Amino acid sequence: LQQILWKHGKLFDLREPSIIKATVHHAIETGTYPPIYTSPYRVSYKDEQIQREEIDRLLKQGIIEESKSPWKLNNITTKDAFPIPRIDDIFDHFSQAEYYTTIDFKSGYFQVGLDPKDRPKTAFSTRDQHYQFTVLPQGVTNGPPAFQRIVSQILGPTRWQYSLAYLDDVIIYSPTFDQHLTHLDDILNRLNDANFRLNVNKCQIAKTSIDYLGHHIERSNIRPNADNIRALLETPQPTTAREAFRFVKAAEYYRKFIPGFSTIAQPLHKYAPTTKEQRSQKSQSTPIILSDEELHAFNELKQILTNDLVLRIPDQNFPFKIQTDASKIGIGAVLMQTHPNGDLPLAYLSKKFTTTQMNWPAIEQECYAIIYAIEKWHKYLDGRSFTIETDHKPLLPFNLKQQLNSKCERWRLKLQQYQFTIRYIKGKHNTVADYLSRSPVDNGTNDEDDYNPTQSRSTQTDNCMKTQIIAPVMTRRQARQQPNERTDHHLSDQTCDGNRQARNADIPIDHSCIPKANQLPTSIYNTDCDKIIPFTLEQLKELQHQDDEINNIIHNIKNYKEYFVKNNMLMKKAFPPVPVIPKGGIRSDIIKIYHDTPANGAHFGRDRTIHKIQQRYYWPHMISDIQNYIKSCLPCLRNNPLRQKPPGALKPIKPPEGVWQLLTMDFHGPITPTTKHGNKYIILLTDVLSKFVITKAVRDCTASTAAQFLIEEVILKYGTPKCILTDNGTHFTATMMTELFKKIGITHLYSTPYHPMTNGQIERFNATMDAKIAALSNEKRTNWDEQLPFVTFNYNTTIHKTTGQIPFN
Repeated sequence: LQQILWKHGKLFDLREPSIIKATVHHAIETGTYPPIYTSPYRVSYKDEQIQREEIDRLLKQGIIEESKSPWKLNNITTKDAFPIPRIDDIFDHFSQAEYYTTIDFKSGYFQVGLDPKDRPKTAFSTRDQHYQFTVLPQGVTNGPPAFQRIVSQILGPTRWQYSLAYLDDVIIYSPTFDQHLTHLDDILNRLNDANFRLNVNKCQIAKTSIDYLGHHIERSNIRPNADNIRALLETPQPTTAREAFRFVKAAEYYRKFIPGFSTIAQPLHKYAPTTKEQRSQKSQSTPIILSDEELHAFNELKQILTNDLVLRIPDQNFPFKIQTDASKIGIGAVLMQTHPNGDLPLAYLSKKFTTTQMNWPAIEQECYAIIYAIEKWHKYLDGRSFTIETDHKPLLPFNLKQQLNSKCERWRLKLQQYQFTIRYIKGKHNTVADYLSRSPVDNGTNDEDDYNPTQSRSTQTDNCMKTQIIAPVMTRRQARQQPNERTDHHLSDQTCDGNRQARNADIPIDHSCIPKANQLPTSIYNTDCDKIIPFTLEQLKELQHQDDEINNIIHNIKNYKEYFVKNNMLMKKAFPPVPVIPKGGIRSDIIKIYHDTPANGAHFGRDRTIHKIQQRYYWPHMISDIQNYIKSCLPCLRNNPLRQKPPGALKPIKPPEGVWQLLTMDFHGPITPTTKHGNKYIILLTDVLSKFVITKAVRDCTASTAAQFLIEEVILKYGTPKCILTDNGTHFTATMMTELFKKIGITHLYSTPYHPMTNGQIERFNATMDAKIAALSNEKRTNWDEQLPFVTFNYNTTIHKTTGQIPFN
């Protein structure tokens, strides 16, 4: 690499100005227009001095010369139609690239000679002199297409093979380092032959990740440029229509990364200068106060931009897939490719319906979503087979036979050139496209079981073996009986402690995994069984001291009442105190552990995850970080059901007077596929007051199975309840169950026939359980019964919104 750069060292010699070797100089066509002259503007004394110094510099470099021209140029220049490449087309060519080089020209326009006969047309005036350019000036009408033409000619056949240019931004891309050296040498040769000069300080050479055209590119992934995002995030609240519209247009540059962009930004589009009155200087500068809806849209866009927005660059070696959906207000779609590790998103789109389109029947709206998505992504889909997934069953034969709906039939004929198959996907699995088609401004969580944070701590641990209980769970009542000094060792607290008394003496405990009191490890929440958090106390201290903000707080701790320092570590005052987590990947690691892992998160909703992490760690804006992580969790998006309630007055069951007074029981299934253990149903029971849940995977849904579960898993472990509410299924109305209830002394209540909402609490848990099990299971979901205990455990040991308590307590 060094040899190649030294070989082309002339390119970086900036001691003298350079004019490139071109077959012709740039010409400015003005047709038959006569010369136009404008008097110079008045400037301040300060600007006069700056103007004088700049003109002297340009004269010295030969970029301008004195002139007698009467021309005023841009409005009468014949426009050059040479094409500028599309940015998305450029990025599409990076799918196989691993190494990149970007080239920055030193004042690129000033290296292009100007035809002597057209120099007078570039004239400009100062207070006491008249000048004209000898080279291509910046700001001239045809400057961009002219420069694009010159660079494209120099790159020649290498364009779209391993080099591309967007105006004066040239990039070289290659799949291997050896190939990249060859390509780099070739392009530098071409630029050297053309006598170009480069700005060495702005060139990025042989990088595996690179910033280009406002995006960050790395290993077939593309993200928005961090500096551009930072500038958007620092934008103050708009006070004029011009400021509001500028913010929307700046954010719109990254709209393909933002699901539902058009819907989110819609309230701010009213400030677009679409009419002559709106385009007036007075209208654009008039002070405004954003409404609540507009302010919400402004803040929502800024919040989404804080996410790790990443898309995959299209790769022609993998099949394409589109998921589409339509709602009452618009359509949404996501373009994906099926890779060995799953479906990866390439782009999102959303579009609001017009008033007329809102009145279309559902089949036309759903069909329009398909039409719009295919036309939008025609470049990727034309000439190859692809799959469309929709949750609208009537569209399955759309491309196979004539449609009765005339509009859909016209659309069907329009799509005859494409080769695609339509596959039905259940609505709960089409959540990404569904989300795009609906208003994405809703701040609701995916999990109804939200909570208001309290001081309770849930106990979380990874088991040594999936079939064993490593340590008992401690209730809040038992925790109060423990010595107070326990909270002093919060950072090295063990969830597997052999000295703790078991909640129930009958529970088998594997003591081989339990560390002794004098063998406490230094890893935070680590046990010898399984390392849960991948850092130690010492590593956390080191990371804290590498963070400038935390260092500042530590050195000025007297000014921060909410913090204190313990053992050279910054702690947040809370109950119990928690360590402050520095910036960087450590924060996302913690969120991932308490949301994704089976024993600690099980993909439960936003507020459950927040509660778990708040009891252990602290960092600024952690709630927003957790929300954004969960919003972008693909397993949650795919599997979490919608929470829309049917209309009508609710008539809830009267709350029982105490725990174990009223239980609800139900079978859930059959679940497809059947597991390797032969289980295809789940029988579950929940306490209406405490929300405590008991579950078991079973092979069938017979009365004998229900009776066995009730005796072995409920009564013998937790005691006899007063009442049990079930549906009217034969497994609960059979003589065997009637006799069992009578013998034990349990009152058996039945829900309203054909109305499962009567037993709504257990139906609600069924929906939550389905989503979490699906998120944790393997790709074929043949081990869902192995994940069921983890989901139940996490549900019972985290705060419930309705009660404000942990069900286990």
